[in-house]
Amino acid sequence: MEKMLLRLAHQLDSMDEASLMALWSKYATLASRFEPTQRWEESVLVFALIQAKHWKNQLFNYKLAQMSRPNENLGKRSGDLSFGFTLEPQLAEENKGRCRVLSFRGGKDEPPSDEGT
Repeated sequence: MEKMLLRLAHQLDSMDEASLMALWSKYATLASRFEPTQRWEESVLVFALIQAKHWKNQLFNYKLAQMSRPNENLGKRSGDLSFGFTLEPQLAEENKGRCRVLSFRGGKDEPPSDEGT
């Protein structure tokens, strides 16, 4: 399973973000119109993949800028994205093997919120 996911991630990373973003509206619309069909499920997954590529690039650019200007407080300036990933060793060990559901919020340019998780 992990190998398949890594292969999928490699393929997604090789795609051009601008080309994917040209499809954003189409798949956002399809995903918003629920119907209990395989077509809808696949549309939602395509939408999620487009979002994933866009979010990965935003995170990459943010972290790269943060590394190049370590003395600046990038997360405090208006308009900057603030991403924080921390793993609490004890909590991670307690939840090993269990999944956590993250809420999906925002549009194509808004990072996910940690609210409610």
